[in-house]
Amino acid sequence: MPEGHSVHRHARKLNELFADKNLKISSPQGRFAGGAEVLNHRKLIKAKAHGKQLFAEFEGKAFLRVHLGIYGKWGFRSYSETPPEPVGQVRLRIASETDLADLRGPTACEVLTSVEVRKITSRLGPDPLQPDPKKLKKQDFINRVSKSQVSVGQLLMNQEIIAGIGNVYRAELLFRAGQSPFTPGRDVSSEVLETIWDHAQRLMKIGVKKGIMLTREDKLRGRPKVADRYYVYKRQGLSCRECGGMVSIALMQARKLYWCPACQA
Repeated sequence: MPEGHSVHRHARKLNELFADKNLKISSPQGRFAGGAEVLNHRKLIKAKAHGKQLFAEFEGKAFLRVHLGIYGKWGFRSYSETPPEPVGQVRLRIASETDLADLRGPTACEVLTSVEVRKITSRLGPDPLQPDPKKLKKQDFINRVSKSQVSVGQLLMNQEIIAGIGNVYRAELLFRAGQSPFTPGRDVSSEVLETIWDHAQRLMKIGVKKGIMLTREDKLRGRPKVADRYYVYKRQGLSCRECGGMVSIALMQARKLYWCPACQA
């Protein structure tokens, strides 16, 4: 499932290609025909992300909500004369005179009112990629974790605690903070939670910039192989890059969890 940095990249791309332009909105697959009819020929005001959710505001206070889920994917391309025929099951097509975006396989694709958007976003936790000059979002995250008896490994995957974190960032953030994933949230120090938030901001900004998930700053140059991008994610049975011990794997709420028992005691 795409994590938050990808959704922010998609919002940025939609703004770059389609903001303030006359657009043709369609649903080649047909499953979004009603929503496409509502949005067709309206201008895009602005697209923005909140965690793994994308909201695009169109003229007339109509909002497109997209959640990619496990299988959803955006495809962008330019053309010179006639838009190319859709390939595969395209739920939504956004087209200007020169560019198009095709959306396939999302978990959610719907048109909402501003009230409905606020109802959804009010349930979401703070997003590390949204501006936080007064550090209110950081403190909100710390408060949410500190009140819970649930393990911090589970809390980081809960979009109502922190928005945009998935399995990769969960494993890597806990490793970088030296924090056991099994510790109850209320027993994790504020200093460690602050470290987790700060690292989430830094690493997810790298993801937005480079278009890949990368949690090792020593590999920032170029485009490193997937096997070199992480400290513990999918490295079970291999030596820890820091202590030389063995990286472990377990199931936590039916999701694979990777950690180093020595570094994250």
